[in-house]
Amino acid sequence: MVLATAVVFVVSLLIGALGIYVGARAIVGAGDYDHAIVTALIGAIVWAVVGFFVGWIPLLGPLLALLAYVAVINVRYPGDWTAAAMIALVAWVTVLIALYALAVIGVTGFDAVGVPGV
Repeated sequence: MVLATAVVFVVSLLIGALGIYVGARAIVGAGDYDHAIVTALIGAIVWAVVGFFVGWIPLLGPLLALLAYVAVINVRYPGDWTAAAMIALVAWVTVLIALYALAVIGVTGFDAVGVPGV
């Protein structure tokens, strides 16, 4: 059970990192997948912590969690807040497409660590 959970976490993290990698590469030209993995992990932790403390507040809670996630990307990659938001958007779309493809062929469920909302 613990091993299966760890495998799901690692695979989900790698898929989330893929989204951030594609977004960062497309928006700011950053091409380091290891950096994307760390960013996805930090982003997931920050999203969870902020969501835990303020996620229950209607509209504002999820918005603050998303802002905190984009702030992680803003700190970890060059560019401004707009670039960070665009990286997050491209990451979300990339992960959505990847998870859809994997779910269609029956490999995985429809979620990933490191990219919120997917």
